[in-house]
Amino acid sequence: MIPNDSYDDPEDLFQTPEQRAAAASRSTWTSVVVNLGLTVLQITIGIVGKSQALIADGIHSLSDLIADFVVLFASHHSKKDADEDHPYGHQRFETAASFILGILLLAVGLGMLWSAFRKLEAPELVPQVHIMALWVAGTALVAKELLFRYMLAIAQKVKSSMLVANAWHARSDAASSLVVGLGIIGNLAGYPILDPIAASIVGFMVAKMGWEFSWDALHDLTDRAADEQEVQAIRETLLSTPGVINVHDVHTRKMGDMIVVDAHLEVDAAITVEAGHDIAVEARQRVMQRHRVLNLMTHLDPWKKPDRDHPGQS
Repeated sequence: MIPNDSYDDPEDLFQTPEQRAAAASRSTWTSVVVNLGLTVLQITIGIVGKSQALIADGIHSLSDLIADFVVLFASHHSKKDADEDHPYGHQRFETAASFILGILLLAVGLGMLWSAFRKLEAPELVPQVHIMALWVAGTALVAKELLFRYMLAIAQKVKSSMLVANAWHARSDAASSLVVGLGIIGNLAGYPILDPIAASIVGFMVAKMGWEFSWDALHDLTDRAADEQEVQAIRETLLSTPGVINVHDVHTRKMGDMIVVDAHLEVDAAITVEAGHDIAVEARQRVMQRHRVLNLMTHLDPWKKPDRDHPGQS
């Protein structure tokens, strides 16, 4: 998944929204080309070679192709600036796209399971597949694994959960192609039933991944907080700001792949309002420079030096 460290190494990241969008578009269009070619090849050879598993794998590639266009749509809208209707920006378009990708995977997986079970009800009718189906499955395996590695590298650089989801979608196709290849080998070895069994395994893998993606995105859409490690890193950045004596009530919520933060800063009660404001501005700038924070709302609390005669008061 996406690492949760802060943006301390600017050389290793795409910093601007334009750079992130360009990288996302480039990797996604690469996926479109690969998936389009594999969809046509797998379904055509699956039909000609009488392999239900290869046809199922082709449908999986088709779902990848549809998912790619969902990602392109979300990337286009998520980079829009904040407006009156979306004062915090449009980053949650990415989360919504991840949710749609998950639902799509779940539906495709369940459909493949149903089709495979129908075949397993009459195993004697399962035909022997042609050897060319095996070569296509091997080609798909190599292509999908290479595509996964390329897309995941880009997704981690731009820190996009939507692109990570799409990359793992490609990895699921690579895994399914491996299962399909084994099923075809078993079919060619004299065990025809292994082809629909392979198709059912692929369906289960796809459905499981779809459930996980959609469930995770649903949590983010309902204002899930950032993980504790990242919250602690933000707290430490606030505490390191000159003039901040203590920090409490740090609350976060996910906004796409960014975070919205609320925090209470304790400052010397004797300073002026202007000085307190300057401290809050400095704290906000530090956090937004070092972490993937979209906005930080601060509340200043007065801190008084403890009375030596009354140590319990502050």
